[in-house]
Amino acid sequence: MIGGAPVTQKFADEIGADGYAAHASFAVDKMKELMGASVLSA
Repeated sequence: MIGGAPVTQKFADEIGADGYAAHASFAVDKMKELMGASVLSA
């Protein structure tokens, strides 16, 4: 998973990243989505 100001969704797609988030707060939501919310709520 990558993200932040220096990278874009396009770049994440090009390198095969599992996820991309433009901001740290969005990264948490994306990680929950990738792992399944039930895993992180335990």
